[in-house]
Amino acid sequence: MPSRTEYLILKTERPREFVNITERVRKVVRASDVKEGLVLVSSMHITAAVYVNDNEAGLLRDIESWADRLAPPGDYQHHRTGETNGDAHLKNLLLGHQVILPVTKGDLDLGPWEQVFYAEFDGQRPKRVVVKVLGD
Repeated sequence: MPSRTEYLILKTERPREFVNITERVRKVVRASDVKEGLVLVSSMHITAAVYVNDNEAGLLRDIESWADRLAPPGDYQHHRTGETNGDAHLKNLLLGHQVILPVTKGDLDLGPWEQVFYAEFDGQRPKRVVVKVLGD
């Protein structure tokens, strides 16, 4: 069974940032020998998320506002360990840390508006995303 694993390195300019990684994922899929299968895209950090949605500026702001309403910055039990990123951990749970997407005819198979995003909630340092393509 053909497979390919690559690691995307991301370093955001701001502590919170939404990065469209669709073309980087597509490049990994196309470089694999997989014609029909699946690709796993997973954040390797528990203060970040990977999700699929539309690349529309208003929607990105809405997602950030929604996540802030459900997991606002503030005082968390986690902060008693010396950390200050409790809300980032909860935002990871809200948006999810990975997605599995179809590969068809050797390419990423997304709907017309679907894009793959990396959502950083505790950034400004290098982080990794694993992209693993599996199939025939």
